[in-house]
Amino acid sequence: MSRPPLRVRKRQRARDEIVAAAYELFAERGYADVTVADIAERAEAGRTTFFRYFGDKQEVVFADEQEWLDKVARRHRELRLDGAPTLSEALVLLRETTLAICAEVTRDAEHYVRRERLIADNPELSDRADRKQRRLAETLGEILRDQGASPETAALAPQLALACYNAGREIAADDPAALGPSVAAAFDRLGIASTTA
Repeated sequence: MSRPPLRVRKRQRARDEIVAAAYELFAERGYADVTVADIAERAEAGRTTFFRYFGDKQEVVFADEQEWLDKVARRHRELRLDGAPTLSEALVLLRETTLAICAEVTRDAEHYVRRERLIADNPELSDRADRKQRRLAETLGEILRDQGASPETAALAPQLALACYNAGREIAADDPAALGPSVAAAFDRLGIASTTA
């Protein structure tokens, strides 16, 4: 597999340095007491560079989220289904997607714990996280409708998957290793089996 071009690697490095600087500052001073200027200075980047990658300070906390949400949407759009999915079939698909999200967000366990604590301790971040979850549910609903699901299935399946994620997240607390199993257990309680079972 070939490496990305140098320009792409430099941009990724700059973005990663901004995220690392932000998380260092949040740990040192608390989220509310850190400004965009503070983050840019710590990352040795200008404010213009900061805003090239992030719309605001909140977005740094959700830095990689859009990338893996785009992967989720792409994966679902590429699925070839035999006919319109029923509610049960949609939930089986969304179980796998939700568990893939769990694996992605906990890939860096330490970062996951810091991020979860930041969101829990800051209402504006909690509100942003809730809005992002609603957008994900809407996107999954749109994909299910495009695949022929009924309006009821397209509305209900993503909400049930989101409920399983949030229940598992609450049960797992700050333990990244427990997130996936806790979410899987929530789907199990609904009778939604894994496709790999």
